[in-house]
Amino acid sequence: MLICHGFLISLTCIDFAPNGGLNPPHTHPHGTEILVVQGGTLFVGFVSSNQDGNRLFTKVLNKGDVFVFPIGLIHFQLNIGETPAIAFSGLSSQNPGTITIANSIFGSNPPIDPDVLTKAFMLDKNVIKYLQSHF
Repeated sequence: MLICHGFLISLTCIDFAPNGGLNPPHTHPHGTEILVVQGGTLFVGFVSSNQDGNRLFTKVLNKGDVFVFPIGLIHFQLNIGETPAIAFSGLSSQNPGTITIANSIFGSNPPIDPDVLTKAFMLDKNVIKYLQSHF
C-alpha cells in the first residue's frame, strides 16, 4: 500500500486470480474507496446501511471502469473472468482500516459465544461451531 503522507489518501494495487479471485466482504471504517479496473472483469458490490434497507448495489466492471464504495459500508470484488484481473484502489485516508466480515465474526480471539451467533444468524449452534472452526 502506498501511503501519501500529508494528503490523507492511500493507494493499493489488487491482483485477482482468474475464475473467482475474491476480495471478500469487508469494510473500511475510516475511508471511502474508489476502485479503478486496469484489466479483467470484476463483479463488485456494496450493501447500504440498515437505515437504507440494506440494499445491495452491484455492477460488472471491465478495464477502465470505476466504482466507489462509501465509507464504512460492506463491499466486495470478485473476478468473474477467465483471466487475471487487476485494479487500483484509492482510499480517502492514510489509515482507512480494514475489517473482513467473516474473519471478524467467526474468527475473533477469543471467539464470540456461539449462542450469540446462533441467535444473530438464526442457525443451528453446530453450524456456528463448524464455521468458527474454519477461521
